[in-house]
Amino acid sequence: MSLSFPPSTKIYLSLTPCDMRKGFDGLAAQVSQIFRLDPFSGTVFLFRSKRADRLKALVWDGSGLCLYAKRLEHGRFVWPRASEGALRLSPAQLAMLIEGLDWKRAIVHSEPVVPTLV
Repeated sequence: MSLSFPPSTKIYLSLTPCDMRKGFDGLAAQVSQIFRLDPFSGTVFLFRSKRADRLKALVWDGSGLCLYAKRLEHGRFVWPRASEGALRLSPAQLAMLIEGLDWKRAIVHSEPVVPTLV
């Protein structure tokens, strides 16, 4: 099973390992402190454990906070080496990350320009 979001969804990856015992409120506080963003914006926020074998995603769906979790039985999630801040991912990179694949090797194209009526 994988998470699926519209292409316009913003997805941020926390570069700081997180205490996986944190729930809704603890992770929402992390979003405010680390990302300096609103946890109720509809943006997907990703956190990993120190061993990089566990992942949590926090997202506001319009009626409440949703918390998703995954533990890899073998291997680790591919995570950048930096230890502070955040990184933005595409929905395709998120899908690869959740599957335990090396999402950093994916070719990312710039976001398409939205056409306007003339």
